[in-house]
Amino acid sequence: MRYIAFLISLVISLALGVVLSLQIGSVPPLGHLLDPNHGFWQNAYSEDALSKDYVGLKNLSAPVQVVYDEHLIPHIFAENDLDLYRLQGYVTAQHRLWQMEFQTMAAAGRISEIVGPVAIELDRMTRRKGLAFSAEQSLQYLQENDPETIQLLEAYADGVNQYIEGLSRARLPLEYKILDYRPEKWSAYKSLLLLKYMADMLVGDKDLEFTNMRKIIGQTLLDKLYPLFPEENDPVIEEEKVWDFTPITVNKPEGLAYPDDDIIVDNLPQPEPGVGSNNWAVAPEKTKNGAAILANDPHLSLNLPSLWYAMQLSTPEHKTKGATLPGALGIISGFNENIAWGVTNATRDTRDWYAIQFKNEDRKEYLYNDQWIQSSFRIEEIKVKGEPTFIDTVVYTHHGPVVFDPTFRANRQDVNFALKWTAHLPSNEQKTFLLLNKGKSHQDYLQALNHYTSPAQNFVFASKTGDIAMKVQGRFPLKWEGQGMFLMDGNNPAFEWQGFIPFEQNPATLNPSRGFVSSANQHSTGPSYPYFMFDNSFEHYRNRRLNRLLGEMENITVDDMKRLQFDQFHLHAAEALPIMLSLLEEGEGFPKDGQEEKYLGQLRAWNYNTFPNQEEPALFQTWWKHLYKSIWVKWEEEGRPVVLPNKYQTVLLLRDEPASELFDFPETENVETAKDLVRAGFTQMVADIQKWEEDHGSYEWSEYKGTSIMHLVPNFRSFSREKIYTGGYSGILNATSERHGASWRMVVEMGDQINAFGIYPGGQSGNPGSKFYDNFIKSWANGEYVDFGLRTLSDRENVLFTTIFNQK
Repeated sequence: MRYIAFLISLVISLALGVVLSLQIGSVPPLGHLLDPNHGFWQNAYSEDALSKDYVGLKNLSAPVQVVYDEHLIPHIFAENDLDLYRLQGYVTAQHRLWQMEFQTMAAAGRISEIVGPVAIELDRMTRRKGLAFSAEQSLQYLQENDPETIQLLEAYADGVNQYIEGLSRARLPLEYKILDYRPEKWSAYKSLLLLKYMADMLVGDKDLEFTNMRKIIGQTLLDKLYPLFPEENDPVIEEEKVWDFTPITVNKPEGLAYPDDDIIVDNLPQPEPGVGSNNWAVAPEKTKNGAAILANDPHLSLNLPSLWYAMQLSTPEHKTKGATLPGALGIISGFNENIAWGVTNATRDTRDWYAIQFKNEDRKEYLYNDQWIQSSFRIEEIKVKGEPTFIDTVVYTHHGPVVFDPTFRANRQDVNFALKWTAHLPSNEQKTFLLLNKGKSHQDYLQALNHYTSPAQNFVFASKTGDIAMKVQGRFPLKWEGQGMFLMDGNNPAFEWQGFIPFEQNPATLNPSRGFVSSANQHSTGPSYPYFMFDNSFEHYRNRRLNRLLGEMENITVDDMKRLQFDQFHLHAAEALPIMLSLLEEGEGFPKDGQEEKYLGQLRAWNYNTFPNQEEPALFQTWWKHLYKSIWVKWEEEGRPVVLPNKYQTVLLLRDEPASELFDFPETENVETAKDLVRAGFTQMVADIQKWEEDHGSYEWSEYKGTSIMHLVPNFRSFSREKIYTGGYSGILNATSERHGASWRMVVEMGDQINAFGIYPGGQSGNPGSKFYDNFIKSWANGEYVDFGLRTLSDRENVLFTTIFNQK
């Protein structure tokens, strides 16, 4: 009998062994994950438990010390830049290796290699946009023109690679184990690719959408609903700024003929509307302590691991602290002993689309200036996990890569749209941040920005000497008025960019008389700026709220600036809701029942704040959503991209023209007005909120909004943090919506003793098993900060552990 039991046990064991070793599609063998010595069990640690006193590294010229504070923030002390950035690479890889590689693989269009065929279309889109091509251009430019930056990039890569070489299978980040692959070598190219990834994340265009809209509603109505400047413009550079340069003349050609066919393509992903960033600096005369104060809070997708990694980088020449991008050198938003800086997206249109006509189906020649020009081909080999390699052929013209064509997202055989983008140009953004890290003055700041091309950013500045400044920086094409708003004819040279605005003529200001500088993704300037610029995604609410408060404030403290970053006031609601209520209550018929009266009473009494325990924001946002959609839904059609008027222009229409024919639905017998749509939207809101109450019991704002911080791989929900208890919303200074918000908050007072504070929604570790993976989230959600002051080697308070790196 025991032999039978033994045979049964043997069969079960063999079967279990086979099951654990099987790989089904992209799912890894379970045996690897469950292996007690190398599987996921080995990732249940926090970094302080693995700390080492001494580590040997190759290629160091002197010992380097890394002091970790209580939050796992490393403070690197090196004798020279090469050792400094070698250690930055090594230390960042210790905590964020998988994130670094995943983001650069995304930028290179290589996600299919690790997740399988589900990502093929995403990878095709990425490659057709030319991100890898763009990074290659920048690498070649640096190799030919800036050997010093290349040397530092290679030192960083060496640090990353030394960490990878010493990485055991047991300590492999968990995502590698789940997705069943191993890290590959880092390189200077990958660091540049990461910066292109950021450029892509922060750029948008609506050329194809505007082309359709002009065909639908005509140029006259288009000009009315999409003006170049809003009624109440409050730009980044103060309105009264006098431009002390002679602009380059840009003449609009006569008799231009635009392509005018319906465009039915699934356009490129665009930045989230209403979510952007804030930065500002206040002059010493407006502060309590007589020192300039700088604040920055870039609003991006909320992800784990966090986009940012906090760090201090120190040599005998400088001490710099702030937020880094894992994979890039230096501090991106931060400060040193002399200056502080931060960034927001300038939302400038630096991408244009051109319709290309090929000679025949082989696409070897295209028409330009009525002549056939040779095109080039880039063969994209997309490796796919578990399947054969997918081959995609991308045609390149002198305008740029042909993104949409009959093989990709186009509805007709004659559609071939080429993308022209400043990110494709050779550039050296990395040097900008290397120089800012060492900067000592406003002049150093300007010289650093001269290397910066893409994405367009508003760089704020403050110094220990009391200077404050703002510059809208990027390489901006010289365009005649209206150029780049619509799809252009790739054959006609009149549609070419006519060069670039000189860097010294980009919008900038130094120590303005109002005593502050600020940006919140609004228009860069007023109409007096002599160059054409247009972008339909400019902000119209956060900027006015911010400037109004900064203008009123005196004796400003660091705590005042923290509160301002967390300001919850909903200016859009404050301007829209009274109009909506007035239209709702006009005449007879509302409210109809007790539930409607309840909601209406709440809205009438609302103070327009968006605290997490308030219910009114849920009522307003739901009502506005239905109202906005009902006004403009008539222009939406399946497969045809359009751009709808923004909420600012929509509120003006409700206020000034409630009987406008734009509120009417032509297919109905009645003539609808704004009042009809407002009432219909209110009824829909009541139904939605009643249903929500039945299902959830409460429509408090934090519960209703459902802010979530998701893992970079969306399917890894157990590594995400959902339903964060926090307020705010898009278009509010605390721009925390469902999936976007302040990815980093920093406030720095540049006095004799620098006071600095920072926070971001995550933690220093990329390991979901670590206590440092998400330990900042609660503080971030509550508007709290951690002390971010500069440290010296002699500071022994709140030290978690110290590691000395010696020559191996």
